[in-house]
Amino acid sequence: MATSSRHGAVPAGAVALAALFVAALAIAQPTASKILAFELPVALPVTGAELVLPGAALAYALTFLASDCYTELYGRRAAQVLVNVGFLMNLLVLALVYSTIAAPAADPEFAATFEAALAPTANVIAGSLLAYLVSQNYDVVVFDALSEYTDGRRLWLRNVVSTGTSQAIDTVIFVGVAFWLLPQYAGVGPTFPAGVVVSLVVGQYLLKLLIALADTPFVYLITGAVRRSESRGGVPR
Repeated sequence: MATSSRHGAVPAGAVALAALFVAALAIAQPTASKILAFELPVALPVTGAELVLPGAALAYALTFLASDCYTELYGRRAAQVLVNVGFLMNLLVLALVYSTIAAPAADPEFAATFEAALAPTANVIAGSLLAYLVSQNYDVVVFDALSEYTDGRRLWLRNVVSTGTSQAIDTVIFVGVAFWLLPQYAGVGPTFPAGVVVSLVVGQYLLKLLIALADTPFVYLITGAVRRSESRGGVPR
């Protein structure tokens, strides 16, 4: 049911999708520095029998689901506002984390653990912010262009193509900047062998591509449910 304001109805679906987008984005930042490793039943080229990826990949993939649904329901301009406001919220999260770290601590030992657990390193911050700005805006533009090209049909196609390609861009920029360029050429962050960096790119993208394929039914379910709800509530489109 839509809530009301001085200027008219605010779609509940827009609020829910924006909340999902920002929540997933906020948790992605402090989880990006943990490297996950998943054992595979079979060995794959490059990655072998272990899929290695940054922890943020799991939460960050949800942001593309939310932004695709948002673009489908409310259009390109509204989705780009969501993406760019999300970027500002990302900066706010970082500011709050680092201000808390800088504040005096009652327990110095716990404070050190808190900083190690929650503070993303400079290389991860730079890589994630750049990857976010490029890939999320690209995703919205491509999704909207495909919607125009298909006259609003084939939602599955624009979801898979826009998310699949934008996730590739996001992965290459994030891993390349955070785990290769800055460590190698600026001395910022730990240095990884080239093989590990390539494995991170491939592993992260494979998971993101799988999620892009698997989330297509949820895009249909979410957009369909929101449209039905807003139609019953008389929310203007």
